[in-house]
Amino acid sequence: MNATKNCDFSPMKQLLSEKIQQITNELQQSLEILGNENKCLLGKLEEIKEKFIKMESVAASFYLNCYLSAFTDKYADLSICVQRLSDRRHGALIVVERSDPLDPFIQKGTAIGATITPALLEAIFYPGNPLHDGAVLIRNNHIVSAANVLPLTHAVIGEKKLGTRHRAALGLTEQSDALVLVVSEETGRVSFTLNGKLYPVTTAGSLP
Repeated sequence: MNATKNCDFSPMKQLLSEKIQQITNELQQSLEILGNENKCLLGKLEEIKEKFIKMESVAASFYLNCYLSAFTDKYADLSICVQRLSDRRHGALIVVERSDPLDPFIQKGTAIGATITPALLEAIFYPGNPLHDGAVLIRNNHIVSAANVLPLTHAVIGEKKLGTRHRAALGLTEQSDALVLVVSEETGRVSFTLNGKLYPVTTAGSLP
């Protein structure tokens, strides 16, 4: 299945376009500063670096929706769910099966067999729920199971020590084409992993 099928999220695409244009303008200004011996370019480069980081997060959000929409009609429900979990700082690990069957890579948990709804996912990941520590498996428009155990990555990502959820998300996507959503219970930050790489996601509350 095409990973970006029906990918048309105009508001976010417009926001991404605006941020790219802003950075382009900043780079042009940097060239002008570079030609002036009385001005230092370091401060401007730091500003551009921060804008690049923000743009990466917006781009990740845009492409996350693109990837999800190709494999589940419930991508909007998943977006609503991770936003609410992020706001409450409820940790979560949501696996979206794509082309590769995931049964060989996952230690199966508790069968659910229900249509995706934000309320059900939020209940599963509510602190204290026996199912909240494992991963939820999504296939098409259904929650197949919860409390699944994923393989952990051995990779080192930057200088920060990754938590178990992030290591599990990376571990599964190193071995399959699955997309895994992660909500940090420490910070509330949302990210997703794909092809063994971790991407931050802009939630509604962090958009300008």
